[in-house]
Amino acid sequence: MQDHKIDFVISWVDDKDQAWRQEKSQYDAAFSSDDAKERYRDWGNLKYWFRGVEKFAPWVAKIHFITWGHLPDWLDVNHPRLHIVRHEDYIPQEYLPTFNSHTIEWNMHRIEGLAEQFVYFNDDFFLINKVKPEDFFWHGKPCDMLAFQPVVANPANPVMSHIYLNNSLVISKYFNKRENVKRQPGSYFKIGYPFLYFVYNMLEMMFPLYTGFYTVHGPSPFLRETYRTLWDKEAELLDATCRHRFRNEADVSQYLAREWQKLSGDFQARNITRHFRYFDVESDNPALAKVICRQKAKIICINDANKPIDFMRAKNQVMDAFECILPEKSSFEKS
Repeated sequence: MQDHKIDFVISWVDDKDQAWRQEKSQYDAAFSSDDAKERYRDWGNLKYWFRGVEKFAPWVAKIHFITWGHLPDWLDVNHPRLHIVRHEDYIPQEYLPTFNSHTIEWNMHRIEGLAEQFVYFNDDFFLINKVKPEDFFWHGKPCDMLAFQPVVANPANPVMSHIYLNNSLVISKYFNKRENVKRQPGSYFKIGYPFLYFVYNMLEMMFPLYTGFYTVHGPSPFLRETYRTLWDKEAELLDATCRHRFRNEADVSQYLAREWQKLSGDFQARNITRHFRYFDVESDNPALAKVICRQKAKIICINDANKPIDFMRAKNQVMDAFECILPEKSSFEKS
């Protein structure tokens, strides 16, 4: 059992808010380097995130809901376990306004009242079955998987290719690859890891320098202390990242903090892919709907990829699937 409380943090944006759109438009042309509309598009399924948390993770101490300022009209902002966090409440003024998820994420340790152990959710990660505190933390350490994976030069998303490499460059300043493997071999070759990542880790030993890491695109378990450490060691880099109004190829992402925890040995090695499924949304999504309705995973990512789809058709399919398992209102919704 866990000795300390665990909070959830989720960031959300309403792309239909006219005030937000107007403010964003003032910076679009000059600063945007990664600004696809899918990055902000609202699927209208946020209520199922809250229903999933209440039904499948009732042990969560508090939910910190990060927002530019807009709020869903159905959300009970007075709920005792809900903390509304506006950007100006925790992000230093010199970084505002921001439309860069990295700025939002790199300052989360500044949120007032945030537990030392917290799990960060994008708004496309959903609980669809019971989870336990031990799925995220074990005796105060984040549960994660340490695996190598070379950074891919992806022309469809070149900004993120740069960012993943930037993360690895920071790691290489502080950790020697081969020495780290020798220090914690059980974290690299853990029984229960997917076989593919055993192979990746074995092959990567031929290369003395880091080529990249595999990080599950799902909820991230963090220690606030990890953030404090990285701000202490890499203040100039994180400051530069946070000053970018939009994602930029010079940024580093919150995945750097996850890799730091792992290479420091400050984590519990575990195959976290076992209960997780990832989907890029298409115009037709029968496999996605089946996983939700039959609860074939604990956690699911419904990624709005940078490609044209029949949005309304896909949105209705996803909503119908969630209604299969989460038809009842949560206490976070107004009566």
